[in-house]
Amino acid sequence: MCLAIPGKIKSIEMQYGGLVRMAKVQFGGISKEASLEMLPHAKEGDYVLVHVGVAISLVDEEEAQKTFAYLEEIGELDELVPGSHL
Repeated sequence: MCLAIPGKIKSIEMQYGGLVRMAKVQFGGISKEASLEMLPHAKEGDYVLVHVGVAISLVDEEEAQKTFAYLEEIGELDELVPGSHL
């Protein structure tokens, strides 16, 4: 199953020769990179939904926390943990 996971933008930088805006996004205790190309106005501290390495929408903090807690409860966050598999 493919899911969009909510996370908080911790930092933003330009990569690939300054062509792609990338963010470090915090998912609970795990950080991953995500492209911000679909969300040009996203900034540090914003919560975003990330699907296959791309931030696809902004969400408010309360909704992000609820969604993350539910996904954790049903075991859908295993693929974020290094060495795990789905």
